[in-house]
Amino acid sequence: MGFFSKLFSSKKDKPEVKERTALTIQVGDIVTYDLVDYEVVGKITYRDGGYEWLGYQLLEGNNTIWLSAEMDDELELGIYKKIQLPVSIPYPKEISYENRKYYLEESGKANVVGEGRSANINGTQTHYADYSDSEEEHFLSFETWGTETEASYGYPIEEFELKILAGTI
Repeated sequence: MGFFSKLFSSKKDKPEVKERTALTIQVGDIVTYDLVDYEVVGKITYRDGGYEWLGYQLLEGNNTIWLSAEMDDELELGIYKKIQLPVSIPYPKEISYENRKYYLEESGKANVVGEGRSANINGTQTHYADYSDSEEEHFLSFETWGTETEASYGYPIEEFELKILAGTI
């Protein structure tokens, strides 16, 4: 086999990197949001009946945020940060946080698939509740894992605010 044959055959053997969208992000990808590059270190796929949504754990240094992605009638994206806000099941119909009132939008139980740093929750179930303020510009999210409840504050973003660089194939 000549030099050019090897050169061209090696290109054919390399898998093509697929373009990523907010619904196809993988652990190891890089997501740029608000001029900061984050590594995707965890991914959670939530399933409640026939409905599915995704949570991506994004890490930059010691800063961790979560990107939520779901396809409802249209793509809905949000950025979330963990907060300290005590709440327990049954979740209340409304709750206040930082002088803003939030109203229960939906709650239920979801089966989860965890990848990367979230692999430890793979195959488990969480009881969740999502809240929004009256303008639907601020969100609270709660997930109960066994006896521990995690709280997060979030806000909506648009797809054009993200740049996704595939880190894996």
